[in-house]
Amino acid sequence: MISVFGSANMDLVAYTSVVPGRGETVTGRAFSTVPGGKGANQAIAAARAGAAVAFVGAVGDDAFGPVMRDTLASAGVDVSRLRVVPGSSGIAHIVVDDEGGNSIIVIPGANGTLTGPSEEDLAVIGRSDALLLQLELPMEAVVAAARQASVPVVLTPAPARDLPYELLEAVDLIVPNEHEAAAITGLTDPGAALKALLDLVPEAVITLGSKGALYGSRSGERLRVPAVPVKAVDTTAAGDTFVGALAVARAEGRPQEEALRFAATAAALSVQRKGATTSMPTRPQIDAALQ
Repeated sequence: MISVFGSANMDLVAYTSVVPGRGETVTGRAFSTVPGGKGANQAIAAARAGAAVAFVGAVGDDAFGPVMRDTLASAGVDVSRLRVVPGSSGIAHIVVDDEGGNSIIVIPGANGTLTGPSEEDLAVIGRSDALLLQLELPMEAVVAAARQASVPVVLTPAPARDLPYELLEAVDLIVPNEHEAAAITGLTDPGAALKALLDLVPEAVITLGSKGALYGSRSGERLRVPAVPVKAVDTTAAGDTFVGALAVARAEGRPQEEALRFAATAAALSVQRKGATTSMPTRPQIDAALQ
């Protein structure tokens, strides 16, 4: 089982040919409302990739809350630890251009009320093979979850911010993209950044978009896995799909390179579809693409 302590947002997605600059107005061609949030995305990605998944988080008592709960539950995610708090659910305003790139503004809402896992949450987390964390919750909540978890901790350091020592010392695997890796280490070369990350945590994967992914461990293992060549339609949830699928493959005991290829294939399938949770592939789809 995979547990996720993270954010649940409603994604308000606008599609346009070019993302507007400051003070600029452009005409969009489509709009959609899609349940998302990095935590919910990773939970759904892991569930669709074949794992039992438990989600720990919060939604508001607004109209978006029940939609997000139902979306998680319909994907097979256990939502018994998803609490409802007064006020707005988390919101993400997303603009997607014709190249599949995106710009995102996240408003925490209910996610911002979390301060850490409860005893009941920790009991669920303790029965899992790994705990997935991201940075769309208050840092104190993320640190508390990482330090109190009795299972391996996988951190997606996004949105990029300073990472306190008390968090890093509790992380087993960190999975930044190349921009987040540069923000953490101050190094733009992925190989050098990987080496610097391993001074902070035991294992690291840097995702490189169309250039694949780099893996390293303190034991000296190094791997580079190429991306699956596809035409991207929307990259919104690619990183979360990668992490969710990677967690599943590792929990199944797959060799490291095989696990990375499984994750890369899932991410490649996701970028060919619009939206976040709506884009994530199922286990049969991933297996078929691998073959």
